[in-house]
Amino acid sequence: MFSQARVLQVVGLSLLLGLSGCSTWITGGYEDPDVQLMKVDVVKAKLLRQDFKLRFRVDNPNDSSVLVRGLRYKILLNDILLSEGEHSDWFVVKAHSHRNFSVPVRTNLWEHLKDISKMLGKPNQPIHYRLEGKLKTGFLFGHSVRLGRNGEIIPGDLIPE
Repeated sequence: MFSQARVLQVVGLSLLLGLSGCSTWITGGYEDPDVQLMKVDVVKAKLLRQDFKLRFRVDNPNDSSVLVRGLRYKILLNDILLSEGEHSDWFVVKAHSHRNFSVPVRTNLWEHLKDISKMLGKPNQPIHYRLEGKLKTGFLFGHSVRLGRNGEIIPGDLIPE
């Protein structure tokens, strides 16, 4: 049979060989995936509850696949917190490719109605939005990719003439 020392050597060597793909994080060959918010879809809008879908795209610039384990997000409109939450679908983005995914978001704008109606009352004045989040990647050694998007929405541009 095998001695205990021999078993430990085999297990240690297996772990080193199995984790060699993670060494690119240490040596600098690993690049964070790029995460983009592509679109926001209104699913349902009622007085006390609004449902949206945030559509994201993850681009993997690396030579190996990236496991995505979820997304933690926060959405602000002129510093008013509209929604925050966590989405935990797992998927793989193959090497040098991209993958789209959507995150369902539920919010209640009723409590912010006064502030939002003030913003919408000036259709030519821009409304600032901010999306903050962390994309969780990796399996054995978790890694978080920070994402942050800022921009402006001009309400008058969204109203059909």
